[in-house]
Amino acid sequence: MKTSFHFPLFFVLFFFLGLQAQQNQKLDSLLKIYHALPDDTTKVNILADLHLATIYNDVEKAKGFALERIALSKKLNFEYGLAGGYYHLGGYFKNTYHRDSARYYFDKALEIYKKKKDEESIVMVNYSNAILEMEKGNYDKALGISNENVEKRKKLKDSLGLAIEYVFRSGIYEEIGSDKLAYQDILKALKLYEILDKPIRKADALYSLGSLETIFKNYTKGIEYFNEALDIYKANEDKLYEALVYSALGSSYVSLGEYDTAKKVLQQSVSLSREMKSVVLEGTAIRNLGTAYLKEGNPPESIPYYTKAISIHRENEMTIELVRSLAYAADAYNAMNKPNLAINHLNEAIKIREADGGIGGWGELFEGRSTAWELLGNYKNALVDHKQYQTLKDSAFQKEKMQQINELRTIYDTEKKEQQIVLQEKEITVLEQQAEIGTLQKILLGGGLVLSLIGFYGIRQKLKRNKLEKEKVDSELEFKKKELTTHALHLAKKNEVLEGLKQKAQEFKENEESEKGYQQLIRTINFDLQNDSNWENFARYFEEVHKDFNRTVKTKYPQVTSNELRLMALLKMNLSSKEIANILNISQEGIKKARYRLRKKLDITTEDSLQDLVLSL
Repeated sequence: MKTSFHFPLFFVLFFFLGLQAQQNQKLDSLLKIYHALPDDTTKVNILADLHLATIYNDVEKAKGFALERIALSKKLNFEYGLAGGYYHLGGYFKNTYHRDSARYYFDKALEIYKKKKDEESIVMVNYSNAILEMEKGNYDKALGISNENVEKRKKLKDSLGLAIEYVFRSGIYEEIGSDKLAYQDILKALKLYEILDKPIRKADALYSLGSLETIFKNYTKGIEYFNEALDIYKANEDKLYEALVYSALGSSYVSLGEYDTAKKVLQQSVSLSREMKSVVLEGTAIRNLGTAYLKEGNPPESIPYYTKAISIHRENEMTIELVRSLAYAADAYNAMNKPNLAINHLNEAIKIREADGGIGGWGELFEGRSTAWELLGNYKNALVDHKQYQTLKDSAFQKEKMQQINELRTIYDTEKKEQQIVLQEKEITVLEQQAEIGTLQKILLGGGLVLSLIGFYGIRQKLKRNKLEKEKVDSELEFKKKELTTHALHLAKKNEVLEGLKQKAQEFKENEESEKGYQQLIRTINFDLQNDSNWENFARYFEEVHKDFNRTVKTKYPQVTSNELRLMALLKMNLSSKEIANILNISQEGIKKARYRLRKKLDITTEDSLQDLVLSL
């Protein structure tokens, strides 16, 4: 049974928007100021700084500062200080994995911020609540909140908050399998952090980038990013983040088969997690230690670690992590030929999944239980569980393919929107320049300058205006080219995914007694594959970029058919044979034959290139 112990950043940590480098020297300076101040609003604000300076290296001290801030704000009737105190106390409970308490204090803070109509703070608290939704597995709800926050942060011109939101949203995309979207968001965040010179935030993004590389099985590259992030966290004495990265490093070393190194860094994660009182991290690092022993072929050594991890996860109601730990323990018991114990663990995991409707790894629980039944010689139950595993696996396959289509649609829509924004900005610049030129001309005319000077100035401004108009036209053309390419690749990938679904449905049909449902699925996919509306949209974009191409071809080569004209248009775009095959929904061998027939029709010799001829038209 294959289970994943990848651990996203947001399952552990809570990002405070005002976080700065935690240095002992800074903490000492803040404490001196704090002790010298009377009980006023300035002291309330210093308590906020003290909380932020300790939240990731001494959580109990940070909690004390938050409570004192709340008490002093109540005494002074200082609502902003009170809201901030509630927010920070919620952050403490979030980091120590007490979700109900965290939500309670976040909502108390949100109530005050809404009363004050403080949009920046409202977005901040909504972000925190989105993390709570994410931890519960409510991915759609968390993504909805995050998408709204992204747009709000753009309007607020909050670059730092936007980068933080990108990192979080990337984590959601990662969990639901939209890895391309996750990668895009992380790269956006990294770019912003580099511009803003925020090293700790950059480390957060590097950690997420490393996590994505491990999903792509690029473990060595992932380790490189993890170590880069680790250096930053160490320099800033960020022990909680250090513990997180050590756990991720250990997982990667296990995947590479470097078990001794994995154990070493995972022990460091356990020690730091305990020091920081982060039970969620401690449980995960302990489980990963067990997996290191299991993978190196020593399952009995793994059992105490899995037992401890299960205890931590069960005690703290961490259902997602509990299911993962139960599944790994079951693997170990199966490897030790103790199937009854494996079945007990998997029964509990399956019961949890049935209750919470969890996603991911669901079918693999039945796969493990099927193996256990087989070890017991109960082949009837083994077959039942295997069929259940296969059904869920096939369902997950279909869901993954549809997710790919949705992901492509999101990428396409996002790129199109961004391209339109760039074009609109260029148009606004042109209009502003034209208005400026018109105003200057009026001023010069009103001033009574000599006619020759006016003539000279007018020519100069006309040239400037022509240049701006040319830039606008170039921008429009560039936009259309990007839109055309994006649409073509989207069309190619969509057809590729649909073809995969069709083949899978055909397999289902051959393996099932009832063909009706699968036949309907095949007909639906065929309809989408043969739908000409997508091609019509592509042809419209193509004609806007390559004006008169179709007419030129028809004039010079009237014998060319409509299908051959389609092929020539795609060749004009320099697309690969595979991409062309996907767009036209035929095999690559079919593309070779179509090119051969087209060469004969256009009377092209073997020495001449069909591609060069098409590009010259």
